[in-house]
Amino acid sequence: MPGIEKLPIEETLEDSPQTRSLLGVFEEDTAAISNYCTQLYQAMQRIYDAQNELSAATHLTSRLLKEYDKQRFPLGGDDEVMSSTLQQFAKVIDELSSCHAVLSTQLADAMMFPITQFKERDLKEILTLKEVFQISSDDHDTAINRYSRLSKKRDNDKLRAEVVEDVYTSRKKQHQTMMHYFCSLNTLQYKKKTALLEPLLGYMQAQISFFKLGSENLTQQWEDFLGTIGTSVQNVRREMEEEVGQMQQTIQQMERSCDPLYAPCDPDPAYSSVCRSLTRKQGYLHIRNKTGLVSSSWERQYFFTQGGNLMHQGRGEVAGGLVTDLDNCSVMAVDCDDRRFCFQVTSFDGKKVVTLQAESRKDCEEWIATINNISKRIYLSENAELAGRVSFVRHLSPSGSSKGRSGRASSISSVGSEPSPALSVLSLDALVAPETPIQFDIISPVSEENLGQNKTAAQSGRRSNPFGESGDGTSEDNSILHQLFIVRFLGSMEVRTAESVDVISETMRQILAARAIHNIFRMTESHLLVTCDCLKLIDPQTQVTRLRFPLSSVVQCSSHQDNRRLFGFVLHPAGGRGDSRAVCYIFESNNDGEKICDSIGLAKQIAFHSEMDRKAVEKRKEEDKAKEKQQEELSKQRQIEKDLEEQSRLIAASSRPANPPAPDGQFLVLSNSQSEDSDAGEEGKKQGESEA
Repeated sequence: MPGIEKLPIEETLEDSPQTRSLLGVFEEDTAAISNYCTQLYQAMQRIYDAQNELSAATHLTSRLLKEYDKQRFPLGGDDEVMSSTLQQFAKVIDELSSCHAVLSTQLADAMMFPITQFKERDLKEILTLKEVFQISSDDHDTAINRYSRLSKKRDNDKLRAEVVEDVYTSRKKQHQTMMHYFCSLNTLQYKKKTALLEPLLGYMQAQISFFKLGSENLTQQWEDFLGTIGTSVQNVRREMEEEVGQMQQTIQQMERSCDPLYAPCDPDPAYSSVCRSLTRKQGYLHIRNKTGLVSSSWERQYFFTQGGNLMHQGRGEVAGGLVTDLDNCSVMAVDCDDRRFCFQVTSFDGKKVVTLQAESRKDCEEWIATINNISKRIYLSENAELAGRVSFVRHLSPSGSSKGRSGRASSISSVGSEPSPALSVLSLDALVAPETPIQFDIISPVSEENLGQNKTAAQSGRRSNPFGESGDGTSEDNSILHQLFIVRFLGSMEVRTAESVDVISETMRQILAARAIHNIFRMTESHLLVTCDCLKLIDPQTQVTRLRFPLSSVVQCSSHQDNRRLFGFVLHPAGGRGDSRAVCYIFESNNDGEKICDSIGLAKQIAFHSEMDRKAVEKRKEEDKAKEKQQEELSKQRQIEKDLEEQSRLIAASSRPANPPAPDGQFLVLSNSQSEDSDAGEEGKKQGESEA
């Protein structure tokens, strides 16, 4: 039936932590089913015991059916058809609970019997198998520990045969019990459907037969619905029987085929040979842990390889933990005093040694061959020629070798921090030159010019700037953004390109590898001040600015992918972006490097918007000046037109007769002032004509 998860019976012999985790999910689901079934059983018991409380009991049943969708089953619940079917049942039960009563005999036969069988037989069988499986698992662990403690010096054939027989018996018992337990849990996923549907089906049939229904439409409708549900239940039963038959057949096949694997000793080499081309392996091993100066203890854990790392995982744990890095490591079989089949893994720098014990000689040799293959980085590609070429380039190129050590020597690279196979080793030279010098300390920019300025300021009586800066820094003091971070300078180097997204990560690898090779552990601590104009590195003791980076020269800034405390930024030189040379600075901070990068990005955004606002203000000023100039020109033009009109009026007035006759026939005599005005009018007329 689609939508039902199953426990893999084929993996019961391996008994991996993943299988145990999945088993835990099924056990949680069984507990949830038991809890829900108990509530449903109590609700139906109330219907059977008290007919007077029938309405309340059926209402509770209806409510529980409606809450089926809200039940958080660990396996994710059933399909929508099951949910909608239960909702339909809840609806009709709620309608019938207010007006009908149920005959106790019919309810006992049709409703209480199926759910009682499910609760008392199926669920208790699961609990019994769980207890038996737990006991057999504990016995197997005890037998394995006893077998692992067999002394190598005192070899007793009788004792060894007894221990091997004990391991064989306990492992076989655990395997058989586990397979039957898994079969029962898988069967329960089908039984819970029938256990929920059959009682409801019987309840509805009893209601119909007792009341004989009143309405033909309602009768016909629900008979069709119940017939469909009955057919669905039969289909579920048939599929369950088929699935149980297949699981039983699988159990029989597994019992026959896995019988030689129960014994921990080496199988017949004619049928099982050592595979030396593995690049991945997993299984249970014993690891030696030091408990004192000379004492040690052994612990059995599940180990597996992931990429270039050896991982371990305990029972009940969701994910595994890192044991050691296998790149360029060495592995060899060792002879322990109290254990057999032991091998030792040593890291590339020799600082970490892990001693492990396998169950058999074949398993030990396969682990050694697998770790050797991973150490040669064959796992990077299925093409052996390409893998060999990458290894050859890494040994020849100093940048490649230092890159391979950077993540381990500085302990900042975790699982998955190696560069991806898509980024070839040869392409890294396009970002950072192999022989580029690295600066590991900050050189304070104190020049003779600044010293001379300070002396001059002291002689003139002016107060000198203790930060070693000029006095025209008012824009930085008035900056909107002021954020201070504690950082430690790791190094800087010149890079070939500033636009690539991988240039900062590659520079980090180069600088950290160089520090590890030359044993440079001292770092200069500074305060990084982020403003809207620049980035400053300030000495925390003297408050002197060691370095100042204009914000416009910062091209990009990013943090390390795995170690968030590492970050860096790329600067263009003073020559501008036309110059191909750029410098990358790498720092380590007490805070999250991503926050510092976000702060620098925010400062660049604020600076960009401020620059845009400044340009907009200048543009408005220029437009206002142009408008004022245009207004002045218009006013001058109007004044000229007004003067011309005045001159034209004066010319017209002067063109009249000099002494017009008076009304009484006498002539008017002009005074001297009037004659002077007329002369001025004539001169103005001539001047206006010349200007026109």
